[in-house]
Amino acid sequence: MHQKMKSSFQKKFDEKKVPQGLFYQKDFLRFSEKQEVLSYLRTLHPIWEQRYSKHRPPPPGKEQRMLLRPVYWLGNWQFACLNYYHPPQGIENRSVYAENYPPVLKNIVEKAEKKAKELYSKKDIPEGWELNTCLINYYGKKFENGKWVDGARVGEHKDFEPGPVASLSLGERAMFQFVSSQGRNSPARVIFQQWLEDGSLQIFGGRKWKEELFHRVQRVDKKLGENLPVEIENFKVRRINFTFRYVPKKDWVKFHKLPKELKEDVTPYVEELAKYSTFFAALLRSEHG
Repeated sequence: MHQKMKSSFQKKFDEKKVPQGLFYQKDFLRFSEKQEVLSYLRTLHPIWEQRYSKHRPPPPGKEQRMLLRPVYWLGNWQFACLNYYHPPQGIENRSVYAENYPPVLKNIVEKAEKKAKELYSKKDIPEGWELNTCLINYYGKKFENGKWVDGARVGEHKDFEPGPVASLSLGERAMFQFVSSQGRNSPARVIFQQWLEDGSLQIFGGRKWKEELFHRVQRVDKKLGENLPVEIENFKVRRINFTFRYVPKKDWVKFHKLPKELKEDVTPYVEELAKYSTFFAALLRSEHG
């Protein structure tokens, strides 16, 4: 009986059309674009970050923890230990200059920006809005303590960067949900959910979908046996997601201008990135030279 109810619930949402305020295109990426993106991904070396740091330790009742997945940022890097961009208060020293988009992503972003401007009114798109920040999330399973542990999910949260958000998916499909949350002690209510397929583009914005509701990745399929071409020690990648957002350039900070303590916290990450990235290697040379 329980399984029947679950299947009915699943069907109810899967058959829904994408509601007003959302955009979804299943086959957004052309084959040639996908091959270019995959080739670009082979050049990146994502890193594992810890949520807190020496100078920003865990708050009372919290413990230091590793993020569930390796990440890479483009445009600016919001290191977890600096906390994430969260206006109006959480602005200063949150978004550190990082590498630019490669040409293939620039083309994708231009198309996503054009579509967003068709979908949303001026009140939902801030002046100067552009998708200038990208978080690349790597979903899969990690080998630790002698076994494979799956961390292919993201808990309910909001993206606080102003304006619409665009999400490009590669690999196994993911169940993406918009939920209404009453707090940690109350179960979230699913308002809308959809599968994000390989090569698809999702855009969400406006007051309801961006500001009022939370969103989460409930799970990532394992049906295709995807093992995407990314070298991460003791980690198997089956989905990669590019989340494009907007952070006003005035709120970006250069690495060498971070306060001393915060720079000390993120330097180990920059040193790790510099092993493979000419951009971050140049940062360190200028810092020490």
